[in-house]
Order: sequence, then structure tokens, then C-alpha cells
Amino acid sequence: MAVQSIGPETLKYIATSKVRSIAADKIEATFRSRCIDLISKPLGTQILSFSDEWFAAAENLTTPTPPVRKPGVFVHSGAWYDGWETRRHNPEPFDWVVIRLGVASGKVEGVEIDTTFFNGNHAPEIAVEGCFGSNDEEIKHPSFKGWETILEKQDCGPSQRHAWALEKITDKAYTHVRLLMFPDGGIARFRLYGVAVPVFPQSIDDVFDLAAAVNGGVAVSCSDQHFGTKDNILLPGRGKDMGDGWETKRTRGEHVDWAIVKLGMSGEVDKIVIDTAHFRGNFPQKVQVFAGTFETEPSSRDSGWIEVLSPQNAGPDKEHKYGENVLQNVKGSVYSHMKLVIIPDGGVKRFRVFGRRRA
Repeated sequence: MAVQSIGPETLKYIATSKVRSIAADKIEATFRSRCIDLISKPLGTQILSFSDEWFAAAENLTTPTPPVRKPGVFVHSGAWYDGWETRRHNPEPFDWVVIRLGVASGKVEGVEIDTTFFNGNHAPEIAVEGCFGSNDEEIKHPSFKGWETILEKQDCGPSQRHAWALEKITDKAYTHVRLLMFPDGGIARFRLYGVAVPVFPQSIDDVFDLAAAVNGGVAVSCSDQHFGTKDNILLPGRGKDMGDGWETKRTRGEHVDWAIVKLGMSGEVDKIVIDTAHFRGNFPQKVQVFAGTFETEPSSRDSGWIEVLSPQNAGPDKEHKYGENVLQNVKGSVYSHMKLVIIPDGGVKRFRVFGRRRA
């Protein structure tokens, strides 16, 4: 796919939107109710190329968990760091890393740069560029000229989370991004908040996972996520351990926990899968599912919720599959949101909603 070439002088003045700085303690509230991290490693994102990674690997940028520290631990290149760190005295204007998104393409709403534990060796300034294309070999090459600015150059400080919201969101979608670090240094994590622009099946009768993050699904809210985040239930695959699922804290007495998912496309539901992979002593006793059609984000107590799966016994480390013989109020009904209820608490690895698009 041909990509318009933009010279460096033009890039200097292009900005896709006005930028608003987000305080570290507001990042989750700002982005996590309507966005996913488009470059989270579990989505299948790939580091295609980089200018340098002498002290610490660029791959660490997309690790979904917070950075950690190992004081006093040294490797061949120097002190061990959980992030991306390049050599000192870069002769070029900036270091860079090229990343292919974990979704077919995505629209960007915000950027987070985390320099946690990088103090004295942090990146002084950063910028983010993007492009839309299919030729990884061309895009990853240093001579590629098709980049356009997503986030213009921003200052960074030591050992802290930095985030910026793009005030004017356009219909521009990207398949790849390039993170620029001026002139060199270290960054622990890079998050690119936005919404997936999926490639849906051509036929409206084809069945696919309406809730999957790669198909535009977003976990918009939940009652609790003490041990594992709600966003994990929409990721591909069955994960690697309990850490990449959704897990709530222990409760006492009568209680339920819940997570609300906005489907990537409104549709008619055929099958629901609730996976408790790796949750062997902390799975829910029962699971229950409600569905609804909403123009705005619903609350858990909204009157528009309709029960589509009555409470069912759950088991450890297992995919629980519920088809037409168990589901109710789904035939001929079109829903935009689902509410997964776990009784009374516990952990769920994945939540799948298979159906046909009807919007």
C-alpha cells in the first residue's frame, strides 16, 4: 500500500491535534473506560526495528505490567533496567523504535510514556509518529519517509508516568507507530491508547467474537480489579498465568462482582465463552451474563439490562461454553453491551461473545 512521503521539515510543523497533559493519577480514568492499549504485547504487537537498545531491550516498552526494579543487578551491558535504554552520546537527533500495532489498525486518543526507575538516564523528550501501510519490511527501514506526527515533541521527567490526550480525534487510523526519543536515554513503558479499527467478515451471517479487543471491544467499567484488570478478559488466547486475567479481591457475605463490555459491533449473540484458565483455587462459584443496547455507557444498575445467561456453576481452569440451549433472550435480539457477573468474586481469564454483526 502506497504511503504519502512527508519530509522532515514538514513533519516539524504537523500535529494531528491539540494536546492536553494528563496527570499520572488521572491516566486510568481518562483512557481505560473507552480505550485499549493498541500496542500491548498480549494483543500481538511487534517491535519491528530500532536504532539502538544497548542497555535494555525495546521489547520491554510493550510489557503490560508496571516496570520493576532490581537494585544492584548488573548484566554485560551495565545495570539491569526494565525498559528500553540506548547508549549515551547519540550522534543522531533522536533514537527510535518502530512498532506494528496489535490490531488491524487503530485510532489514537492518547499516549503514555513511563520513565519509572529511569532517573539520570531518562529520555529528556519524546514524540510519536504513525503511518498506515502493509509492508513491514519497508516501514521498519530507517529510510522510510511515510511517517506523520501523532504527538509532537514533549518534555519528559525522571521516574514518572507522563500522558497526553489528543483533544481533537480524527478518523485517521494507523497500523504502525514510531516512538522518537530525543536524543537518547531510557523509557520503561510506552502505551498508545485508542480504539481498534477491525476488519469485519464480509457476510453479516459470519460468526466472530464481538467482544474481542482486536475487534473493537472495550471493557468500560467494573466493580473491582484488585489483582487483575478488566481489560485482560478481551485479549486473544488463553494467557500464560493468573496475572493476565481479571481477578477481584476476596469478599465476605452476599456479594457479586461485574464487568461491563462495549462490543466492537452491535450484534446477535450465538454463544458465550467464560474461561477460568489458571484460576484453580480462586475461580467464581457462579457466572451470570446480562445484555443491553445503550447509546451511552451504562451503569451496572441500569434498567436496560436483560439476563441472557442465568447463574451457572463455574469450575477451575476451564472454558465454560454456553450456546442456544442455555442462553435466553438472544434469538433475534441485537445488543451493544454485555455485563459479566461473577458470584461472589474471583478470577476470569477471558470473556468471549460470539455472534453476528447487526449494525
